[in-house]
Amino acid sequence: MSAHRLAALQLNLVPGLGPRTTAVLLDHLGSAEAILEADPESLLRVPGVGPQLVRSIRAHRDLSTARRESARCRAANVDLLLSSDAGYPCRLREVDDPPHLLYCRGQLDPADQWSIAVVGARHCTSYGRRQAESLAAGLAQHGWTIVSGLARGIDAAAHRASLEAGGRTLAVLASGVVHIYPPEHRDLADAVTEQGGLLSEMSTLQKPVAGLFPQRNRIISGLSLAVIIVEAGERSGSLHTARHALEQGRDVFAVPGRVDSWASAGCHALIRDGVVLVRDLTDVLESLSPVGRQIGSSPSCNTSPSEPDQPPVSGLSAAEHELLSIVPACPTSMDQIVRLSGWDTARVLSILTQLEVHQLIERLPGSTVRRTVTLDTYQDHG
Repeated sequence: MSAHRLAALQLNLVPGLGPRTTAVLLDHLGSAEAILEADPESLLRVPGVGPQLVRSIRAHRDLSTARRESARCRAANVDLLLSSDAGYPCRLREVDDPPHLLYCRGQLDPADQWSIAVVGARHCTSYGRRQAESLAAGLAQHGWTIVSGLARGIDAAAHRASLEAGGRTLAVLASGVVHIYPPEHRDLADAVTEQGGLLSEMSTLQKPVAGLFPQRNRIISGLSLAVIIVEAGERSGSLHTARHALEQGRDVFAVPGRVDSWASAGCHALIRDGVVLVRDLTDVLESLSPVGRQIGSSPSCNTSPSEPDQPPVSGLSAAEHELLSIVPACPTSMDQIVRLSGWDTARVLSILTQLEVHQLIERLPGSTVRRTVTLDTYQDHG
């Protein structure tokens, strides 16, 4: 492992250092190596960094800790993905507080950018389990990767249904990827690694702690184009996932239950507040149109939307050329495009409209866009 990756891994192991503060530190000091080597005065000049965190960083600079963690990863066949790596999930990278480092046991695939989260109550009803299985299996058969949290109840039903349908599934853990919780899901976790992966931002030694579950929920929604809540009580953790999804600009769907069902009270509150009511798979695919039509037209679980065959038009302005080069091929939020361009929002929206007219970009649900041509193809024909 390179010195840069060891430093990034060590930074991830510093107690009390979360993803948002890590991002601020990287913005100010440039690299994980520079953060670990910085003197206290330099660290204290970074917004949000106080004396206690400075002491923690200074006390955990020894890379031998990262080397031992790296060895544990190799022994367990766990890959490490930095947010700057090409293989890091592009949709997760666009959220406000992405993990600086992801542990992956299994294998991520480019098709996983077309993911939908299916989550819900641990103590679910038989009705809820059937709904989760039906939706997850149908989506998997239409080429979507199913994301969930490996918990009892709805999560496990969604994972198992997608596996049985021959699809891909990703499980996001609140513990290390070698500490499976609940323990009876070890076999399920092994099956997930064969057709997807286990993901976590926590070290391999981290055991399940109640307070970490809401934090991991932002990763579940961040990986996904949309989130489906199947069953949720009034205080269900799934409502945290729905809130994260709405903040991240993702579409949120909720499956209704009986009006007097305690297990569906949270779903009914979401529907009352305006999220999309889901009766069956068709509701989801139609709501995600045109993405739903693109993926739903093929039964292949490894299919992702192909780029159009027609060459793009020539004669774009310099600003249109520049913005086109900024827009990624995977769905990216409008806010992220504005930040990357450095332009004001009105100007970006105006230019995006022109690029959409030329069919060089595509607007998608959740206030996201994607480039629909390769830059090489565009440069050849532009």
